[in-house]
Amino acid sequence: MSTIPLEDLFTDLLGKSQRGLKLTDEALAVEAGITVDDLNRVKGGDIDETILRRLAAPLKLGAASLCDSARKAWFPGPVAVPGLAQFNTPFMDMTVNSYLVWDPATRRAVAFDTGADCVGMLQFARDNDLKIELILLTHTHGDHIADLARLKQETGAPAWVGHLEPTEGAQTFEAGRTFDVGGLRIETRLTCGHSPGGISYLIAGLTRPVAVVGDALFAGSMGGGGVSWSDALANNRKHLFVLDPSTVVCPGHGPLTTLGEEQRHNPFYPEFQKN
Repeated sequence: MSTIPLEDLFTDLLGKSQRGLKLTDEALAVEAGITVDDLNRVKGGDIDETILRRLAAPLKLGAASLCDSARKAWFPGPVAVPGLAQFNTPFMDMTVNSYLVWDPATRRAVAFDTGADCVGMLQFARDNDLKIELILLTHTHGDHIADLARLKQETGAPAWVGHLEPTEGAQTFEAGRTFDVGGLRIETRLTCGHSPGGISYLIAGLTRPVAVVGDALFAGSMGGGGVSWSDALANNRKHLFVLDPSTVVCPGHGPLTTLGEEQRHNPFYPEFQKN
């Protein structure tokens, strides 16, 4: 299986932060002590570490991790957890992830999101004698719930979504609810900001803790602030960056990572890094 690339380039990181902070090119250039031409050059993909380091502070990014992103000097190490499978499906001009998590003792399973289609997930469940008993949605953007009707029909499992993002075919719950399937305990936390009511699912019962986070956090990046950039950052700090560093992070796009990797390498959280 080919490696899933990082979701964002360094130019995406610059753009997300600039838009989130509502900084014009002129204002950002003044704060960074550079020219607008310099800014446009790096936003266009030119790797100039001197300029990137000047931009890091006004954009509230980690300078060293931003430069690592530009040089493609970091990629999360391989992650494998018995009872966890990732599915990556094409959707328009991108790819999107969905996940199966199951109790190895009972083979009872939970699906997280559907991706663009759930065929691979259903086949995997059949091949591995897994019974999908529950469907949990991180948020309701189209790429994450595109095949919800088929997944429900094929499995007979009920679907649930956070109450701030109701959608057809899913029951709603308030963050803080716990789901139990076999030996798995799944806690729910509100990580909105990218979407109105995004939910992260914290899973105990496998060999190490797992967090399915949707678009709240990516390897080396995070979802944009579609609703609130400040809330997206704050909720990740409050609900995700307090977890054990060994926690496996399952993002909506890009490769698996761990919380420890993100503390050391995610430019949006410079407080954990040496710059």
